[in-house]
Amino acid sequence: MSEEFKQRLKDYADGNLSDEEKIEVEREMEKLEEYQAYLDEMMDNTNSNSNSAMHKRADDQTGLSPKKEKRIVRRGKWRARISNTLTVISAFLAITIISSIITALFYGVGDPNRNDKYRDAIASAISISKPNVDVPLNSQGKTFFSQEMYGDMLKQVGSERVTVGKYTVNFLFGLPSVEMDWKEGSSGTSQIFYRPKDKSETSSASQEENNKEELKEAKAGSSSTKSGEWSRLEKLPEGTVAEAYVSFNRFFSTDELLKQFENRNMEAVWFAVDTGPDMRFGSEDEVIIHPVGFPASPVWHHDDLTVTSYKEEKRGWFGKVVSSGGHYPSVETYGDGELRNEQFKKSLRLLQEYELIASRVAPFVDIDASLAYVEQNGIHLYGAVITGPVKELLTLREVSWVRDLRVGEVRLWNWTE
Repeated sequence: MSEEFKQRLKDYADGNLSDEEKIEVEREMEKLEEYQAYLDEMMDNTNSNSNSAMHKRADDQTGLSPKKEKRIVRRGKWRARISNTLTVISAFLAITIISSIITALFYGVGDPNRNDKYRDAIASAISISKPNVDVPLNSQGKTFFSQEMYGDMLKQVGSERVTVGKYTVNFLFGLPSVEMDWKEGSSGTSQIFYRPKDKSETSSASQEENNKEELKEAKAGSSSTKSGEWSRLEKLPEGTVAEAYVSFNRFFSTDELLKQFENRNMEAVWFAVDTGPDMRFGSEDEVIIHPVGFPASPVWHHDDLTVTSYKEEKRGWFGKVVSSGGHYPSVETYGDGELRNEQFKKSLRLLQEYELIASRVAPFVDIDASLAYVEQNGIHLYGAVITGPVKELLTLREVSWVRDLRVGEVRLWNWTE
């Protein structure tokens, strides 16, 4: 209360004010009485009513209507939500950027880097476990420590490489998961070979001729399923090429087998290697449904490249662009068996180092046992994937060392003589 108002109250009590001034003071006193009554009412109410009364008083003092108050509260909530959302987005972006940098460093550092090593291991595992399948792999870095490698699964049928499906390997900090999407009718169920029972059947060409009649009798005793494959091959149009899984009556060395196709109008594209009897299935007929072998075109590794030129250019803090040139060893079409054998064993040794990749890409192959067997006994071939014109493949029925044939992919004529 101001000193001026106190003085006016004193003058009012002493009768020193005019009529107009008395009326004005009385009005002010009425207001004070109303304020006092209002305060008394607030003090008498319960706590809940007290909160409501205080809210009403605040509205009276501020002049805010309930509608305006709700609008202010709603606006405050949205501001809080937007602030929280921006905070979450900022944290997510920061984590994404940091994880991208760590991912790039994890897969891209080194010479060769992990990306190249993993690609090499995957290519090796595919080459030894999937007959006549090649996957040129592309890689794509992702966030949150993951990397994807993918490509088309290709088979050589005739003179062309045809797509038979999609192949994807996803890595999470070096842990792989594999996805295969075969095209309809290209599931790879034809990859069945028959292993010779007696290794003593490995013989020279002259010994083979002496046993020709005996081998023909063995072939004639084949099951109806086997003979049905020859009938299927006969019914294919002449203007087609095919892929065939051919099993032999005896074991061959790599050089010896390559020579068998030197004067034939067909091409051997993958060789099945003897890694010992497959005892997991207990088959008396030595049926091999998960063969181990190597392609006719060796899978070269990073240290097989002879570099003739190299240039490196830095990009940014962690990036660089490398351009290089070089060449891999040359291989004779119908020779260099020892080089091919060593490259196969080198792939097995690489897969010993990358056990996780081997277990995912080639889950049915015992890498350690296969390598130990071929190192102790040498490399002997009991089957091959052969491609060429259908009429040429039919001539293998008369070859004494051919035991069985399974038809794989078939395409229209694309053969180059």
